[in-house]
Amino acid sequence: MRTILFLLFLFAAPVGHAETQEIAVGDRLYLLDLPARPQGVPVIVALHGGGGSPRQFARSSGLAAPALRAGYAVVWPAGTGRGPLLTWNAGYCCGYAARQGVDDLAFLDAVIADATGRFGLDPGLVFLTGMSNGSLMAEAYAARRPAAVRAVAGVAGTLDLARFPPKGAGPPAAHSRHSGRPFALCGRHGSEGFTDTDFTPVANVIAAFRKVAEPGLTATRQVIDPADDGIRTVQDDWTDAQARAVVRLLTIEGGGHVWPGGRRADRQGGSTRDITANAEVLRFFDLWR
Repeated sequence: MRTILFLLFLFAAPVGHAETQEIAVGDRLYLLDLPARPQGVPVIVALHGGGGSPRQFARSSGLAAPALRAGYAVVWPAGTGRGPLLTWNAGYCCGYAARQGVDDLAFLDAVIADATGRFGLDPGLVFLTGMSNGSLMAEAYAARRPAAVRAVAGVAGTLDLARFPPKGAGPPAAHSRHSGRPFALCGRHGSEGFTDTDFTPVANVIAAFRKVAEPGLTATRQVIDPADDGIRTVQDDWTDAQARAVVRLLTIEGGGHVWPGGRRADRQGGSTRDITANAEVLRFFDLWR
């Protein structure tokens, strides 16, 4: 089975929404948003950013409602930390989790196994996404568990290629790059946040996932700029013979370090009105389920 990467990545949507649940896995937890009839549905594992939490990311992204309408369940795992500021050990980042060498690959293994087994979700249709430090972790998991992930979509954070080079035939992948905050995306020195890290350049991450993709992909480019907001989005796709994007890069020129379209995006600055992260993640995942 191939895994998919979204650089920022079928069946009929069940009607209704069960209440959000909180579930313990060892000494950690995850939240879960389920459709009313969850048997056999695909699942999105959504990873909060550094200093965030499952509830914070669910609230600020607003991903649950459109994902449920599109026929997905959404799992929101919790990172680790002292107090409410939680992080993921994604190699060169971030904070408590990286300093303590937390095995977040194993934790995500346990979360996915628990959620799919307990609620009858489809273990063959597991999609990952995340913001910032959560994007790093989502891409790391897809790189190391290519048979377990159907597709991955990272927003505003790049894979630690030295520690987590993609293995085997990688999944389809999408990545969102916000050029207004290059320290977090383009390999410049991190001067704020939870880490002082030289992050992997986006071009290197794209090249790594293209290398493990199927041969003979066709490169295409389009500009998405319907809104007069001083920001434009460039979409680069590497497509297969069925015109499906196997690797996608969305470059938000002038964008900030935000989840586009999220609740706090406008207040944080550099938010585009051309696209939303929720719509783009789901658009990419829908290509491959």
